[in-house]
Amino acid sequence: MLPALTVFFMLIFVLLCLLGILANGFIVLILSREWLRRGRLLPLDMILLSLGVSRFCQQCVGLVNSFYYFLYLVEYSKGLARQLIGLHWDFLNSATFWFGTWLSVLFCTKIANFSHPAFLWLKWRLPALVPWLLLGSILVSFIVTLLFFWGNHAVYQAFLRRKISGNTTFKEWNRRLEIDYFMPLKLVTMSIPCSLFLVSILLLINSLRRHTQRMQHNAHSLQDPSTQAHSRALKSLISFLVLYALSFVSMVIDATVFISSDNMWYWPWQIILYLCMSVHPFILITNNLRFRGTFRQLLLFARGFWVA
Repeated sequence: MLPALTVFFMLIFVLLCLLGILANGFIVLILSREWLRRGRLLPLDMILLSLGVSRFCQQCVGLVNSFYYFLYLVEYSKGLARQLIGLHWDFLNSATFWFGTWLSVLFCTKIANFSHPAFLWLKWRLPALVPWLLLGSILVSFIVTLLFFWGNHAVYQAFLRRKISGNTTFKEWNRRLEIDYFMPLKLVTMSIPCSLFLVSILLLINSLRRHTQRMQHNAHSLQDPSTQAHSRALKSLISFLVLYALSFVSMVIDATVFISSDNMWYWPWQIILYLCMSVHPFILITNNLRFRGTFRQLLLFARGFWVA
């Protein structure tokens, strides 16, 4: 029988994933309906749709992976499940990081105000480049997936042999592969989008600071619509930065700190891993007038349905 604390964290994890799946599914549904109705999407909506789809699929795959690993640890390591699930997880994880990065970059170019020629060129060209950036992100994610697949396949083959060479056991070799191969690979592949994300937020913070100083110099109220729009965008991106950074750090640590399914910290660690993709969709919904209005209507409809 499972300990009460383990069951509690397991339920929290399931609830977090289900809420994230519903929120991401809601975003995908709204944007897909608009795409079918208009036949096209704005650059921002393209990124939001891509991010919503990748997160929705990633959480579904992750939910299956976490429970399969927890309930059938031996079969998970012995069979092809690790490779098949890892194939989907690694692709979706890389794509999600890149889509999140392009979202922050597009926000920066839309809201920040700089007169540098390079920034003005990016502000002018980025909307037209969004479809190509998304396709490029998918291609990069595919290449990254192949690199991770090679590592997972090597682990599987080593498990079948049980021993690698001499006195090196499978567990020791697997641990060495995690540190010497998977961790550097995660650092390299995730540091690039994470750096772009960080630069875009720092530029936006600097733009807001300059805007606020101009308002103070001109003796205008800090509550004017322009300042409020900057503040809302900044709060949204800062919260995204915290979640994004947490996700980045946890993914890197996950390659070096092996937490077995029989460890009491297994489910709390799963909660941390899936926190960003579950919480950030609600931030997007609350900061988007179109999403917020539709979401409020659905809540009112559900409330009326249960009352009736």
